[in-house]
Amino acid sequence: MKNKDIKILLVDDEPDILEIIGYNLSAEGYEVITAKNGADGLAKAKRKSPHLIIMDVMMPEMDGIEACEQIRNTPGLEDTIIAFLTARGEDYSQVAGFDAGADDYITKPIKPKVLVSKVKALLRRLKDDTKEVEDIVKVGEIVINREEYKIVNNGEEMVLPRKEFELLSLLTSKPNKVFKREVILDKVWGNEVVVGGRTIDVHIRKLREKIGDDHFKTVKGVGYKFVL
Repeated sequence: MKNKDIKILLVDDEPDILEIIGYNLSAEGYEVITAKNGADGLAKAKRKSPHLIIMDVMMPEMDGIEACEQIRNTPGLEDTIIAFLTARGEDYSQVAGFDAGADDYITKPIKPKVLVSKVKALLRRLKDDTKEVEDIVKVGEIVINREEYKIVNNGEEMVLPRKEFELLSLLTSKPNKVFKREVILDKVWGNEVVVGGRTIDVHIRKLREKIGDDHFKTVKGVGYKFVL
């Protein structure tokens, strides 16, 4: 998909933010749509069906959290990528955003070049979502063979216990995406015997020992992500 075919909706009550971010994304060739508050953003999301929404949290009329929840409940927008704009140190906003259905967050202030790189990384998920799950995938120096339940890490072949393998497979399916704890439990353990949150922590610890601690990041109060 070419940049000119990608629609990005910016939602913020500060005109300067809309102008700066909009200018830099338009310069990359994206179609940029702007909205001045959550209610306006929700209405334009329904009309325009954007591929990516970048939305502030604190806004008049309808804040970003409520807007995100309503977008997630709108047919056709369930899979739209949503990233929140948050000020540094707003841990609560980040957790609330993920709970509302956001995919990621962008911390303000942010340099234009960094913003563009962040947007490109988010949009790569569009390509990932259109791919069928392959039996063998390569993520960085890790090769995952889903058919044989084995991996090769930096040239070393290893066989992981089933749940560790499935957890690694899930997290590496979308590098840098934060997977919430409840999503991990559903995808990896499903309807099996009820397990506690500590079970995830134990499996993550084992993967860190075997794959490398730097690859697994904890988002406090939310879940985990795999980074390259």
